[in-house]
Amino acid sequence: MRKWKRLETADGLRFRSALEPHEAALLSSLGASMLGMLEERGSSGPTDELEAITGMKTGNPQPPEDATMKRLLPDFFRPQTEHPAGSGTAESLNSALRGLHEPAIIDAKRQAAQCLVDTVPDGGGRFELTEGDAEAWAAAVNDIRLALGTMLDIGGSGPDQLPAEHPMAGHLDVYQWLTVLQEYLVLGLMGK
Repeated sequence: MRKWKRLETADGLRFRSALEPHEAALLSSLGASMLGMLEERGSSGPTDELEAITGMKTGNPQPPEDATMKRLLPDFFRPQTEHPAGSGTAESLNSALRGLHEPAIIDAKRQAAQCLVDTVPDGGGRFELTEGDAEAWAAAVNDIRLALGTMLDIGGSGPDQLPAEHPMAGHLDVYQWLTVLQEYLVLGLMGK
């Protein structure tokens, strides 16, 4: 991955870079996996009779059971203190907010991941993104990093390094590569 080159053109901002063939294949695969995860969650909600009548899509009111999806779709409300009425109040509020907003959040994440998959150059090489595509890439790479980071248990005290024999050691290298890719892209979007 090369740094992104920001260009002012007659058609607006453009961002150019290049990917090695293995990098392009990896990004395509990770983007497709993200799309699959989001599709599974998006279709996991119960059927809603109101949606059939009004066309308003409602989401799954239950939080994801999978830790990766929990990281991508966290609770909307986290009480700062114990509520006198118990934790049921926060759960009820999160359930209602999830039902209202999760479909739009999943759609936005899905669109970003699809943009990434659609614009990764087949077989690698030089490529150019519009400003909107670059913003979608930043969002999609962030989601992929969050998912991979959750699987690797990366956090405030997560591993900076894994032993070479660890089954996820190669994934940590991918996580770090995605971090650099995202950083370069964000700096390009900021004009730095």
